[in-house]
Amino acid sequence: IGVFQEFYERDLLNSYPPSAISWIVSLETFFMFFGAPFVGMLYDQFGPKWIVAMGTLLHVFGIMMTSLCTRYYQLILAQGICSPLGASAVLYPAMSSVMSWFQKKRALALGIMVSGSSLGGVIFPILVQNLLPRIGFPWTMRVSAFLILALLALATATVRSRIPPKPRPFSVLDFVRPYSEPAFATVSIGNFFGFLALFIPFNYITLSAISLGMSVHLSNYLISILNVGSIFGRIFPGWVADKVGRYNTQIVMCTFSFIVNLAIWLPTRGNAPIIVFAVLYGFASGTFVSLAPAVIGQITTDMTQIGTRTGSMFALVSVATLIGNPVAGVLLIDDDGRYLYLQIFTGVAIIVATAFFILSKSLCPGRVFKKF
Repeated sequence: IGVFQEFYERDLLNSYPPSAISWIVSLETFFMFFGAPFVGMLYDQFGPKWIVAMGTLLHVFGIMMTSLCTRYYQLILAQGICSPLGASAVLYPAMSSVMSWFQKKRALALGIMVSGSSLGGVIFPILVQNLLPRIGFPWTMRVSAFLILALLALATATVRSRIPPKPRPFSVLDFVRPYSEPAFATVSIGNFFGFLALFIPFNYITLSAISLGMSVHLSNYLISILNVGSIFGRIFPGWVADKVGRYNTQIVMCTFSFIVNLAIWLPTRGNAPIIVFAVLYGFASGTFVSLAPAVIGQITTDMTQIGTRTGSMFALVSVATLIGNPVAGVLLIDDDGRYLYLQIFTGVAIIVATAFFILSKSLCPGRVFKKF
């Protein structure tokens, strides 16, 4: 995300303000999450195989079309809409399939699964940054697309669900009904505020580091450093969560993320603190991503509806991912190019998310002071 924000501001879309460019990556995350309820419904009815296969084709097609883009609206259509819809059709069947195989170690299993995206977040920014000056934007995107095609072909061949699909008539109420449960509604609102802030550091850490004097060469590696921390943040806390409770771990790590944002990123003025922040925030944010579906699984009794219920939560989250980065871009302009307002907004959104997670746990009968 941050790699494209920086490249578009510097090169391809240098006549557009940061807030306008951020809509591309915001739409990217929005449609990836917005597709969740529809993909979840299809998963519950038909299983994962053909959904993952179609998602692979759509995702790769979107990236290939991005390689041909020269205008803002073209990037919106290809990178902002087409590609993430395909990614959505890959992500959620894989996530739901993993949850169908594990119960006691579900958080760890999900953490290992989603750590793959963090590993990609280490490799692809370095790949893109090194290929752009050598072979240009079009062929950089094509190389990325071919690599993704090879990886997703393997995923298509291996993703399976333990629970057979259970076809049922389509009903919009299936997506709304979970929100009648207080614990589900409040944890979903918590995820809304968490994801509202989640991608802002990913999108703006490179630019903020350059504004503080970091060299462009070193700043290009910050996204990869963030994702290195995220790999460990998605696996190790998942293992802990299975032992001490998924709600408990989510609450602790959200509080930790709040502290990291306001105690390290906000006052930082040198290279070393920025790198430390990248590692620690990557770790904390990785936990947030991996435990969000695990907590939904925790409060779901009928696993044949896990795809729909997880999708309902992520549909709400999609709105947060749509507005988060553009709001940050506006705050950046209002602060005359400084990052103080943006950093405060990020920290406040995270602490509000933490409060809703605590409330959600308190609404689970008999679970307030127990492993849960």
